[in-house]
Amino acid sequence: MSVVEFPNKGLKLRPHYKPNEQKTAIVYCESNFGKIDGKTANGLVRYSESYKILAVIDSTKVGQDCGVALDNIPNGIPVCSGLDEAIALLDKVPSSFIYGMAPLSGMLSKEERTLMLGAINRGMNIVNGLHQFLNDDSEFAAASVANGVTIHDVRKPRDKKDLKVFSGRIHEVTCPRIAVLGTDGAIGKRTTSTLLAKALNERGIKAVMVGTGQTSLIQGAKYGIAIDAIAPQFCSGEMEAAVVDAFEGENPDVIIVEGQGALSHPAYLTSAYILRGSRPDGVILQHAPARSHLSDYPDVAMPSVDSEINLIETFAKTKVIGLTINHENMSDDEIAKSILHYEDALGIPATDALTRSLDHLVEIVLSAFPKLNKGMHTVSQ
Repeated sequence: MSVVEFPNKGLKLRPHYKPNEQKTAIVYCESNFGKIDGKTANGLVRYSESYKILAVIDSTKVGQDCGVALDNIPNGIPVCSGLDEAIALLDKVPSSFIYGMAPLSGMLSKEERTLMLGAINRGMNIVNGLHQFLNDDSEFAAASVANGVTIHDVRKPRDKKDLKVFSGRIHEVTCPRIAVLGTDGAIGKRTTSTLLAKALNERGIKAVMVGTGQTSLIQGAKYGIAIDAIAPQFCSGEMEAAVVDAFEGENPDVIIVEGQGALSHPAYLTSAYILRGSRPDGVILQHAPARSHLSDYPDVAMPSVDSEINLIETFAKTKVIGLTINHENMSDDEIAKSILHYEDALGIPATDALTRSLDHLVEIVLSAFPKLNKGMHTVSQ
């Protein structure tokens, strides 16, 4: 998301750190922090249970505060020009180096290889969310052994013999399942899912989020899979198994399933497996009104909200229960007008999870599933 040029309305986005339980990390996001391809770094700066983020590397935004750059709310995490500057500023070597981008290629550049090998030589563990698995690279494998560090290839799936096919066990999950889907990739589905789960829990409704991408898994999602790295034969089954595990492990009131891509997207087909595997009872759709074309495909126009809703409800036995706005390149007044427009045109509630009270986001869920109101208490924003 781009920088919000107005005060955030009542939402505190500072991560809730547990310093004694978290690993420390520097996140690499050269030339992409705050942009679409920097979504992993953006997400980690906003929220992380697994890592305490100490600095972000992006030479184009040196000296800025990460929280201000993203959401106009300072969080004390500096943006540095490189690894040497970050370590010098922190006066220590953090435990981990996280690759914080999601480029279309999914592969490392030559310069990035050199930088990450340098981090290993400094004794830093590597967290890699790319499709390129560094444990399978002889140079990286040798360097990690020589320096006594680990490389975590987040997207690497289990052996095929251990993967699951769809079984029908999803029907054993008796609590509501809500998928947060979108009209494009990198449009805010994970952010909305995370904030929704957090807001529901704070109001006394036990919610569990099931992650489906590398960023949510790095952030510390207890349940989930990197669905875009799994062979299609097993995608629905692995999605089903993750939801069933969350239900059996937590006994939640509601399960929130993070979406990926868009059902209409020509390149990212993972929404189909999410719909088939998790069988959601309701869908919240994320849309960027100011986005004219798909984020990685300038020649492909954005779908309309109406067409995406029709596609989702035709493809799966579910209903779109609400719309959430990605406010990139929009003023506060434009967001307000957009919310009113879509509520009037679609007949469903709409909000922006980042600039409006989370009460509106929670109300989307409670309106569709009123039985969840039991035991709910109000939390001031």
